[in-house]
Amino acid sequence: MNPPNATLTPAVNPAGAAAGPTAPELIGDVETFLREAIAQLEPESSPLPRSAGRPRILPALCLWSGLLVCVLQGFSSQLEIWRLLAVRGLWSYPRFKVTDEAIYKRMAAAGPSALERLFDQITALLQLRLTPAEPPDLVPWAPEVFALDATTLDQVARKLPALRGVPAGDDRLLPGKVAGLFDVRRQLWRRIQYIPEPHENDKVAAPGLVADLPKGSMILADLGYFAFAWFDALTAADYSWVSRLRAKTSYTVIHTFYQEAGILDALVWLGAYRADRAGHAVRLVSIQVGDRVFAYLTNVCDPHQLSAVDIARLYGRRWDIEMAFNLVKTHLKLHLLWSGKTSVILQQVWAVLIISQILHALHLEIAQRAGVDPAEVSLALLVRYLPILAQDGRDPVAAFVEHGRSAHFIRPSRRIQRQVPCVPPEHIVPLPPDVELVRTPRHPQRKCGRGEARK
Repeated sequence: MNPPNATLTPAVNPAGAAAGPTAPELIGDVETFLREAIAQLEPESSPLPRSAGRPRILPALCLWSGLLVCVLQGFSSQLEIWRLLAVRGLWSYPRFKVTDEAIYKRMAAAGPSALERLFDQITALLQLRLTPAEPPDLVPWAPEVFALDATTLDQVARKLPALRGVPAGDDRLLPGKVAGLFDVRRQLWRRIQYIPEPHENDKVAAPGLVADLPKGSMILADLGYFAFAWFDALTAADYSWVSRLRAKTSYTVIHTFYQEAGILDALVWLGAYRADRAGHAVRLVSIQVGDRVFAYLTNVCDPHQLSAVDIARLYGRRWDIEMAFNLVKTHLKLHLLWSGKTSVILQQVWAVLIISQILHALHLEIAQRAGVDPAEVSLALLVRYLPILAQDGRDPVAAFVEHGRSAHFIRPSRRIQRQVPCVPPEHIVPLPPDVELVRTPRHPQRKCGRGEARK
């Protein structure tokens, strides 16, 4: 299963969202919100004219509505979409007299374009209505803060008819991967890209994901994106970044700002050999916590602008994108793929991402109204209790805020916080004015079609 590389990078432009529906003050009933957003979709176009005959029994918008409601309610198969539309009934629509096989064929023949457009619209609406969570001490000088990562989709079950007999471990069971850029302040996906090749190196898609971001934005990425050429490109594009230091990376110290009490803050050249070296000087911050050492790199070379404490706290926020992937793969059941057909897999991926955007918005709103960090609000319980509260006619935001502590919807975060001593500003050794911070780089051309092992 190797379709052409399908780039799913929605152009989210809040300024252009005026053409769509007006952003509501609150989401309230999620299904009502979905119904109103779906109603804005234009009828799905077809590259071929329909032949004469009776019209389709099931309108496309009803099909997508059923798919999204099944994801929201935690169903785990295509059969549940048919049961919802043909047996139970959805919203005010009539029960449609279609077979389950008709649903399967319809989804297999349709592309994901309608759901992509809906993702764009809903993302633009949520960006308008959400107030960014911006702690005053979390890089307030950066216009935006993003986390970058990718995840491989889980194997397709071999019990599906098209894949029976395929041996375990065969790449045909791997439907690809999803790379994403996550807005840390708004707790929303900013961009998503589907990659058919599951072993593709993460750095291949990275430039497209960060293209056209506001200048000066902060980008957080793990070791899957570690490369001198990538760091130089981000710096040249006027982006700030923080990364961990990969083991055995060679470097040369240019200047030491501070070294005491288990903390090293220094300016370094990455690459001690002429064959492979970075062109821009970066800061190395090494922090010893007990018997462990945590080492970070950043192109913010002024320790007064971004302290060692800030770097540790900031990189800890990279965990937000891990939690976002966990939401879609575990709690919204993207680990249970409904089909071995690429078009249906993409429909499920986009449907899950649409629901996850709405849940992230509710999650942030609950945290802000309760006056707590978003990490203290349980996403797992929000997914579980949202349908229950909706059936009772209750506003999930109000319910989570009112009963947050007593029902343990809101509880102390178990996220690890690095305890880093503060370095007094007067103890930082100033950088001499004549130190060169740019040199001629050497970036060896490496093949990056398949993923490198993350160390």
